Amino acid sequence: MKHKKYNISVEATLEVIGGKWKCVILCHLMRGKKRTSELRRLMPDITQKMLTQQLRELESDGVINRIVYNQVPPKVEYELSEYGESLEGILNSLCTWGDGHITKVYGNKSDMLEESILNE
Repeated sequence: MKHKKYNISVEATLEVIGGKWKCVILCHLMRGKKRTSELRRLMPDITQKMLTQQLRELESDGVINRIVYNQVPPKVEYELSEYGESLEGILNSLCTWGDGHITKVYGNKSDMLEESILNE
């Protein structure tokens, strides 16, 4: 099997956490385990299909764990894996940069951010 070569290391990072939703999912999971329905409520603009796809990709990359409870009705939760926890610094830096960007471009940050536990 031939391995992909990257031009710079950030390409490898973006291959795992790039896109519109993966960092948002990871930020929510930094606050603890979440069921799929909880993630949908926290991210109302994501479709169920996209959420499922992104969770599968993050699990495949070893960044999150999928926990299946053997009960009726079935219960599934997602959590950051130990490997995924290593992204905390990157995610916090992205949030800090985003706060500064919003303030620079729009002025009042609170006018531009939805009410969310992540924006407290």
